[in-house]
Amino acid sequence: MKTALYLIPSTMSDAPVTDVIPDGNLAVIRGIRHFVVENVRTVRRFLKRCDRTIDIDSLTFTVLDEHTRQEDIPAMLAPLAEGQPVGVISEAGCPAIADPGADLVAIAQERGYEVVPLVGPSSIILSLMGSGFNGQSFAFIGYLPHEAKARATRLRELEQRIRREGQTQIFIETPYRNNRLIAELASTLPGGLKLCVASDITGPQQSIVTLPLSKWAHRKYDYDKIPTIFLLNY
Repeated sequence: MKTALYLIPSTMSDAPVTDVIPDGNLAVIRGIRHFVVENVRTVRRFLKRCDRTIDIDSLTFTVLDEHTRQEDIPAMLAPLAEGQPVGVISEAGCPAIADPGADLVAIAQERGYEVVPLVGPSSIILSLMGSGFNGQSFAFIGYLPHEAKARATRLRELEQRIRREGQTQIFIETPYRNNRLIAELASTLPGGLKLCVASDITGPQQSIVTLPLSKWAHRKYDYDKIPTIFLLNY
């Protein structure tokens, strides 16, 4: 295996690994001994699902999450200097997309190391594909502000940008607030604006529903505690 920083997508649900992770990724995983991860326990479980013969205890795991100090990140690339590949695995989906792994990738690029992104599931792309919205111009904005006034201002800005540019706006919420968010969108934004709710992507209860907010206002639903992504457009 060549020396490189491998960006390894992980599963986003309890779906069988082989349903969403290519065989080529599994071969790469078997050849790596050093991993930079967002959550060690999650990754250990993921690797065992990939191949039960992997000796997890022989691997090294370094945590890179929202609490990691910037000055500690460069040292995570030390194995590359010794000719050993390093794998990056996020909590779910593709590393470095709305994920602290991007900071490590930036340093690897600055130092001239090869970066190899592998194929795998991304909730952002999969939900956009299934929404029926503009896939040529879109923005992922992460979480909306928590403070009520700032949140309302942000929502108005998103609606205006959709009107002006036709750009699909994509965001997420803490799962236990999903139902509350839908109700808020339906009561705050124009009824003709369409909302796509993409839930449990790749999972056994996957649901991707696009409707005008006027219909969401009267629809029965329960997305609380289920990983969900939201998209807006006309």
